[in-house]
Amino acid sequence: MSTPEPGRAPDALHAPWRMNYLESLDAAEKKSGPPTASSGSFLLDYWRTPQDDLKNHVVVRTVHGLILLNKYPYANGHLLVALGEARPTLLDYEPAQRAQLWKLVEAAADLMQRTLEPQGINIGINQGRAAGAGVPQHFHAHLVPRWGGDVNFMAVVGNVRVIPASLEAMTDRYRACAGRIGLG
Repeated sequence: MSTPEPGRAPDALHAPWRMNYLESLDAAEKKSGPPTASSGSFLLDYWRTPQDDLKNHVVVRTVHGLILLNKYPYANGHLLVALGEARPTLLDYEPAQRAQLWKLVEAAADLMQRTLEPQGINIGINQGRAAGAGVPQHFHAHLVPRWGGDVNFMAVVGNVRVIPASLEAMTDRYRACAGRIGLG
């Protein structure tokens, strides 16, 4: 949303169905107990806690890395791919590790294509904070499904992205497809 003029209230997008989601977050936080120490990289934390894969929206786990849903997606079904070992840049990994990363990216693209049947896929890497990396200490790739006309009036006029499926529903959908094709 744009910044309101002084003395004018900001525009509102009413989404009453989100209340169940917000209340479930609060309940889950209370149930989980006190916070645990973090590595500073949620990707590394997820790697270290395979028992939480469903909660963390991990779609595929291999011996080398993870394919998971982005918690803050650019589009519905946005995936992240990361190796289990956290390093800040592509060239910090050995050639064999880079090959494993690329295999995971290929698997994620195949999985996305089979699950969502998008008309296109943006595959990108933001290396370093200045390049837009949200987790600059843990190199990772983004895969964003695209369809003709997927940037609609809500994004253009309201400066708001509409994500139509919950992360839980999308995780289930991806996991079901991954199981059918024997991935992970």
